[in-house]
Amino acid sequence: MLTIFTTPKPFSGHDKVTQTNAIRSWLRLRPECQVILIGNEAGAAGVASELGIAHIPEVECNEYGTPLISSIFNLAQSAARYQLMCYVNADIILMSDFLPAVESVRKRPFLMIGQRWDLDLDETVNFDDTQWESRLQARLAKNGKLHPRSGIDYFVYSHGLYDNVPPFAIGRGGWDNWLVYQARRLKVPVIDATQVVTAVHQNHGYSHIPNGETVVWKGAEAVMNRELAGRGEHVLTLEHATRRLTPQGIKQALTLRDLYFRLEVAPLLYSHLRFLRRPMKTLTRLIIYIRSMLGMTQN
Repeated sequence: MLTIFTTPKPFSGHDKVTQTNAIRSWLRLRPECQVILIGNEAGAAGVASELGIAHIPEVECNEYGTPLISSIFNLAQSAARYQLMCYVNADIILMSDFLPAVESVRKRPFLMIGQRWDLDLDETVNFDDTQWESRLQARLAKNGKLHPRSGIDYFVYSHGLYDNVPPFAIGRGGWDNWLVYQARRLKVPVIDATQVVTAVHQNHGYSHIPNGETVVWKGAEAVMNRELAGRGEHVLTLEHATRRLTPQGIKQALTLRDLYFRLEVAPLLYSHLRFLRRPMKTLTRLIIYIRSMLGMTQN
């Protein structure tokens, strides 16, 4: 039904625990999914062999040795057994609500994304425990935090949607938001599945990256990603989804907030509306100012 692929960090220390947890959760999905591990990070070959999943080590990297999104997506598409594709970050646990959500939106073409839940999880999940999902859900209810709508950790899409991805560096800002822009540019429905999909992000540090988190957002690779994403203009978020998947089915995103974000992005997507770019930027700054003033008043 679905080809899931990812590019992991080295399998050592806490990252080995979180990434193994994530991959094992994908292998529990039914119907069974194809899982592909892409990249030659330390321990990847051994984990792939142990778990019986496909491994493609020969990924193209930039001058810093960071795998490129363009290569990752091309390799996955070439090796995929299914027409439905899913890139997911290597530390995201998926549950039994995931594939029913995919099944309900699988009209082609489409892009399904959603918010994640952040949780401190330091131990190996016992997937042999039939209650592992309910136990994890209970921990989320007590200690989990829903991540802001700017961060996106999984992308379910129709085969061929991302044939021409720029050479973004993985693990640096901007590339995930560009994927949303590309779907919108191609007039593909972007479906927010947050209401029905519980994607669990296992919190982690940035010790695998020299100079840590600062490099992720402000380093040379982050700057290059920003340039590739239209100097930061082709960067959309979950706010720009056109539909929502709810327990009652797919609904058009038509609240006042949704309409604002549609208007905000319209000058980027439709050339005949480019004259609205300056007014929209002015309106955005005004809204931010009003919100800040209201916040100061409430304090």
